[in-house]
Amino acid sequence: MANHQTFIDIRRDLHLIPEAGYQEFKTQAYLLDYIRSLGAADVSVKLWRTGIIVRIPGLDPGKTIGYRADIDGLPIPEETGLAFKSTHEGMMHACGHDFHMAIGLGVLTHFVQNRMNDNLVFIFQPAEEGPGGALPLLESGELDEYKLDYIFALHIAPEYKVGEIAIKEGTLFANTSELFIDIMGKSGHAAFPHLSHDTLVAMSHFMLQLQSIISRNVNPIKPAVLTIGKIDGGFKQNVIADRVRLEGTIRTLDADTMTLIKGRIEALLQGLEVSFNCASAIDYGANYMQVYNHPEVTRAFMDWAKELPDIRLIECEASMTGEDFGYLLQRIPGFMFWLGVDSEHGLHHAKLNPDERAIPVAIDTLVQYLSWLGR
Repeated sequence: MANHQTFIDIRRDLHLIPEAGYQEFKTQAYLLDYIRSLGAADVSVKLWRTGIIVRIPGLDPGKTIGYRADIDGLPIPEETGLAFKSTHEGMMHACGHDFHMAIGLGVLTHFVQNRMNDNLVFIFQPAEEGPGGALPLLESGELDEYKLDYIFALHIAPEYKVGEIAIKEGTLFANTSELFIDIMGKSGHAAFPHLSHDTLVAMSHFMLQLQSIISRNVNPIKPAVLTIGKIDGGFKQNVIADRVRLEGTIRTLDADTMTLIKGRIEALLQGLEVSFNCASAIDYGANYMQVYNHPEVTRAFMDWAKELPDIRLIECEASMTGEDFGYLLQRIPGFMFWLGVDSEHGLHHAKLNPDERAIPVAIDTLVQYLSWLGR
């Protein structure tokens, strides 16, 4: 197969062109050019929106194993100062999807050139960062023909060292939901507040009420997060605002807690409307299911990985991170693991700079694992 530097170079090429979900046109074209350059006539390539599904037929297949890599970037202006920093203004591969793609291509290349007995299917999935590509892909039926028996994925982890893999059985990533709330009132002159319905005052009370949901409504042994990250409202210092918008996120480790939190938010908004003579609207945006690592196959991988001389396996705790790979795991047995990349700055940070030495580590580990699993 091509040497590891090839895939480091590919990562850098992809890092130059981060694109938003379902707009990954350059990324798709780049991936297609590379996959077709391998020249394997019996390898099938199917497009789904801006994603790609590649099937490598096995020599004597008994099962079909899937591997997923996400391909979209984030609307974050890059501040790394790298020679290969993003050329798309306001966009960055700040969640490591450039790593995920390069690793996926490295593993794919090996098995195109060194066939295993079982079938392999590589999914280069769009829109993981939003609005979500995994669930629409499943609902489209495009994966049905492959009859996947297992599916796997990795995610870079800045907090772990190169050579470390972190994983656990059961829930690894949280259930997540976006949260968009609009509060509508009546504008007016600041000197005559009694003639207006002030949405900024209403919002201020509501923000404090939101904080009581986690502390007073959620079972303290069930982890949950409710964060408002953006508030937008008002026009001028002497004008009472007639509209304010809150944007945030909800994250839980079980589905029932998510339902409870949403119910409490809606109840508090009903009270707010009465208390402040205003109206409200709520939109939960993109919702992602928890990433649940199937215990049997996850434990088998962990036992296998513990024997690798160059890998340190860490049994980690669950994270409040969200990932739409959870939808694939809902239907297909498999797991996701954290890949150590040792970056000072974390995921979704404008200065995220993962250590590229993790790319060959991941490729070699996955090649060995899939060869073992598909023996």
